[in-house]
Amino acid sequence: MRSLVYAKNFNEVIFISKSNEQKFLKYPLLTIKNEDEFFVHVENLKPKNVVVDNYDFTHKHEQKFKKLFPHIKLSVFDDDYREHFCDEIINHNISADKNRYKNPDIVKIIPPLIREEFHKEKSIKREKIYDIFISMGGTDSTNINIPILKTLSNSLHISIVTTNANQNLEELKKYVNYKKNISLHIDSKNIAKLLNQSRFAIITPSVIIHEVLFMKVPFLAIKTASNQDDIYKYLKKNRYKVLENFDKNELLKCL
Repeated sequence: MRSLVYAKNFNEVIFISKSNEQKFLKYPLLTIKNEDEFFVHVENLKPKNVVVDNYDFTHKHEQKFKKLFPHIKLSVFDDDYREHFCDEIINHNISADKNRYKNPDIVKIIPPLIREEFHKEKSIKREKIYDIFISMGGTDSTNINIPILKTLSNSLHISIVTTNANQNLEELKKYVNYKKNISLHIDSKNIAKLLNQSRFAIITPSVIIHEVLFMKVPFLAIKTASNQDDIYKYLKKNRYKVLENFDKNELLKCL
């Protein structure tokens, strides 16, 4: 999704992806199985710029790219301060610090990439029909959606979002099935609207934080993975409400 926002910086764009989800794109899409196929497409297309947004594209892949295509500018999205062999590193996190990179001179810190629907939604004044908005990541890797819901009062109207990639989805569906105060949204395209309709958000300290801050919704961020350390520390330093681990008593204190 952040690549879609960033693509607006260019006049002509082609996406190359291991996913064939053309429905999300207004741009041409070439589907690949591996990085070797990616290199073949680059050879055929001969673009001026290539922007990689894929954590599986390693330092070795970057070295191979620059050996094959020394005259093509290679930009790479990175928010966990990995080693690179590219022309430009792009970081759009609120916690970004170019001095943490081995080569800070090639680092480009940009404002958080906020999708157009958030800009449109922010100008709309909506009734706050939800007391709590919950998003613990598309996969809910630590399976804490239900523990959070069990902690919250049945008197609260709750909107919870997740995706079909959530391995605990069926369990979550069963839990909310008889809860009239909980609305479950799967693969929702209305995150901006749901946030705008909510008084408070419980989220992870990940990229969604940019959207929540943009929509000016008060929040609590609960860390669920080590790759959230950077944003978690930034939020804590700036005195936002954060929890390093889920704790029902601490959660209630933050509401």
